[in-house]
Amino acid sequence: MSNTIICGLQWGDEGKGKTVDYLMETADIVARGQGGNNAGHTVIANGQKYILHLIPSGILWDGKINVIGNGVVMDPVGLVKEITSLEEQGVSVTPKKLLISDRAHVVLPYHCELDAAREAALGENKIGTTKRGIGPTYADKANRIGLRLADFQDEATARKLIDIRLEEANELLSRYNLPTFTTDQVLDTVRPAIARLLPHVTNVIPTLHKAWKEGKTILFEGAQGSLLDIDFGTYPFVTSSNTTAGGACTGCGLPPHAVEKVVGVCKAYTTRVGAGPMPTLDDELSEFFHARGMEFGATTGRPRSCGWLDTVLLRLAVMVNGVTDLAVTILDGLDERKTLKICTGYDVDGTIHEFPPACRADWDKAVPVYEEMPGWESDTTKARSWDELPENAKAYLTRLSELVGAPISYVGNGPEREQTIIV
Repeated sequence: MSNTIICGLQWGDEGKGKTVDYLMETADIVARGQGGNNAGHTVIANGQKYILHLIPSGILWDGKINVIGNGVVMDPVGLVKEITSLEEQGVSVTPKKLLISDRAHVVLPYHCELDAAREAALGENKIGTTKRGIGPTYADKANRIGLRLADFQDEATARKLIDIRLEEANELLSRYNLPTFTTDQVLDTVRPAIARLLPHVTNVIPTLHKAWKEGKTILFEGAQGSLLDIDFGTYPFVTSSNTTAGGACTGCGLPPHAVEKVVGVCKAYTTRVGAGPMPTLDDELSEFFHARGMEFGATTGRPRSCGWLDTVLLRLAVMVNGVTDLAVTILDGLDERKTLKICTGYDVDGTIHEFPPACRADWDKAVPVYEEMPGWESDTTKARSWDELPENAKAYLTRLSELVGAPISYVGNGPEREQTIIV
């Protein structure tokens, strides 16, 4: 298998973790290049359920190298908790198996409170962040006042940088009656976690380039989804990083020509968590999934908003990612539906849009234009090949492919590894 980027094509929660886990069998390295522990991947393997936030899904395989790249913002306390949880489930997490870039920026306690301050300042216009400090950490990175893991290799250096940063941070936190910090408090909170992680910290760029030159296979695991990309998503209701394919290259230190395939992952319908526009939102469909214990956030537990498949959004996501292969997940979620809808355009003041608008006001006026298709009303979870799927399911998937302009290569029809159909 060639070097491959796996990215979400919706607002996250598309099933990227399972897709990476499935493709990992023939890969040597899996690398994560952006985001933080505000994202969550749920993988079911060997009869166990694993929820991953920062660690790539390849950690569940023996003999694979997992890389947290320079583009990730890393909460050290959260990462240690994640490692501990995996080890308690019998998963080995050694410094040879998990490498962390020394250029990765560190999420510190005051970043989480700054996140809360920003949401408070926005009031009714809040973004709906997870308040994990991701945005403020990326802001510090862009403002050149952040701390990287390399800075913690000498505590005196880290102390000096935190001293400088807290002057401004505490002033803002005081304004919103939020907790303020001393440098000692910050260091006392993260010191044990940093010490636990330092054996994993290295310059990962030569490691990845060496593997590439030797012909080894690298999977780039995206976090969140394309519609949360800070450039291409439903701005301002987006995350703080580039969640599209380009972010994988800049976030890991490999050039674009090292990548040969881009697998875009989408559900057979649409979901999102948090605030922001969602034209195909359908309350009845949301209740349908929630009543079955489905569609709750892996990180927050919040119920996801659910809607019909939106190919306006997917069309753009396929384009900006350069998707070569589609992986459609949770087809079985639609097994009981008699009739299905596919959004093919937005009607904005009488004009049909085939791509999502950039103007914020247009989102409030966008009315989805639907095609209706018959459902299959039968169990797809036992199908192991395309031919075993119901005819109406194949027709639905074929229409999806036609509308977004990319071929379907994988279909997920259940949570287990073997419930993946290769088309």
